[in-house]
Amino acid sequence: MLPQFNQLVFADDTTKKINTNQLLAGLVNTLKNEKLAMSKMDANLYVQNEIEKAQKKQAEKQEAQLKEQYKDSIAAGEKYLAENSKRPGVVTLPSGLQYEILRAGTGQIPTDTDRVKVNYHGTLINGTVFDSSVQRGEPAVFGVTQVIPGWTEALKLMPVGSKWRIYVPYDLAYGSQDRGTIKPFSTLIFEVELLGIEKK
Repeated sequence: MLPQFNQLVFADDTTKKINTNQLLAGLVNTLKNEKLAMSKMDANLYVQNEIEKAQKKQAEKQEAQLKEQYKDSIAAGEKYLAENSKRPGVVTLPSGLQYEILRAGTGQIPTDTDRVKVNYHGTLINGTVFDSSVQRGEPAVFGVTQVIPGWTEALKLMPVGSKWRIYVPYDLAYGSQDRGTIKPFSTLIFEVELLGIEKK
């Protein structure tokens, strides 16, 4: 049990180990119903915090490895956005999100709590289509905050009736997730038409 417990708490940091004597003393004292060095609640909280720290560290390590593996894709996305930002009509926001207005709307602008009805067409920077309500022939309805951060940011700037093309850096899209056609660290392009705000 100890090797698995070590791995759970310390991930792959082999310089750290659970103190076996203290662990066993705690188990024995628990079985004997004697006073413990720390309360069960404090012990649970401590172990939970250590596990969360180890998991975070492991996730950061995996992300760094993935970034190395997909460095060409990251570079291609960054180059594309840098060149795109120089085109007339393209607005670059502080977050890195870019957009251009294909058709200006005059309606209400959605907020975090709204549900919206949209038509959209999503492609990679090489033109590969990965998702399209336009091709399906059926608009989508979802909450403003139930989508990738780049979409949420754009929707909260778009008046109803607008049609925008948005350029979403990987950190405002799916980050290191592999979603089939959308590989980790992909920059995404969407044409988004905001048809309306759904009544609750």
